[in-house]
Amino acid sequence: MTHRIALNFEDGVTRFIEARPDELVADAAYRLGLNIPMDCRDGACGTCKCHCESGRYTLGSFIDDAMTDEEAEQGYVLTCQMKAQSDCVINIPASSSLCKVKPSSLPATVAEIRQLSLSTIGFSLAVAGEPLSYLPGQYVNVSVPGTTQTRSYSFSSMSRDGAVEFLVRNIPGGLMSSYLAKRAAPGDGLTITGPVGSFYLREVKRPLLFLAGGTGLAPFLAMLDELKNIGSDQPIHMIYGVTSDADLVETDKLTAFAAQIAGFTYSTIVADPASGHDRKGYVTNHMPDAVLHGGDVDLYLCGPPPMVDAVRTHLAERGVVPKSFHFEKFSPSEGK
Repeated sequence: MTHRIALNFEDGVTRFIEARPDELVADAAYRLGLNIPMDCRDGACGTCKCHCESGRYTLGSFIDDAMTDEEAEQGYVLTCQMKAQSDCVINIPASSSLCKVKPSSLPATVAEIRQLSLSTIGFSLAVAGEPLSYLPGQYVNVSVPGTTQTRSYSFSSMSRDGAVEFLVRNIPGGLMSSYLAKRAAPGDGLTITGPVGSFYLREVKRPLLFLAGGTGLAPFLAMLDELKNIGSDQPIHMIYGVTSDADLVETDKLTAFAAQIAGFTYSTIVADPASGHDRKGYVTNHMPDAVLHGGDVDLYLCGPPPMVDAVRTHLAERGVVPKSFHFEKFSPSEGK
């Protein structure tokens, strides 16, 4: 039996390793050619100190100069003394290049293209070989067939039968969106590189609030896909805001998740004043006190920069400080 360990490096690159319950995490990493910084192997120097965000483990001996008992209580570990007893997520305070780690590049083929609306395209890729590992919310760089360029897209599903899904804003003249709308066909080959990104679902310990703007919905679909599989005993609410009625997509999936995940609810908002939608305006106009839980909430936000800035200002004006606040800014023009 082995446990899956996600090693998140400070530049956003993530690599997964498998470790036996009786194997030191540092040894498991080295076995796969990943050089976690280390100057000793006996818990004395502290060079391999990292933070374990989730998972169960045991620790061997160490001295205060390497890591204090208080740090250990906060989830810090010495990988030279750590043995995983479940799947874990570990933050490595070093760049992937320093540790001689390169993001994985994998061949993939286009499996399906879906025109979800005039403004949004969904597509899925088939990845050969072992199941692709990533944390829900992360992204990959996708090569654009016929060019030397790539575009970054968050997974909008967890890997299932070797297939992964994405959402793309359909921008006239956009490199990837033009390919998908006009030339793409099932079986087309391309390359994905990653996974990358520090925006991902952490261990659920308290209520969750998801704020999605436009195609910023994508990483939340992956998170909900994961929550459907692992379950949760915490309330989860999503506020999904778009510019126009045509931008409101994948609500059928959200409705299905609401039936499959206990405690999950969602609301949708359209900014266009001419829309006939029940809720018009911006996400900040429809954020009731109940979903903020007095600050006892983990807040995840993915949307364009003005939305991220507006939410931060709004929370400050209301005097609400979430227990944790994870956000990812994106510009549709950069990912077209």
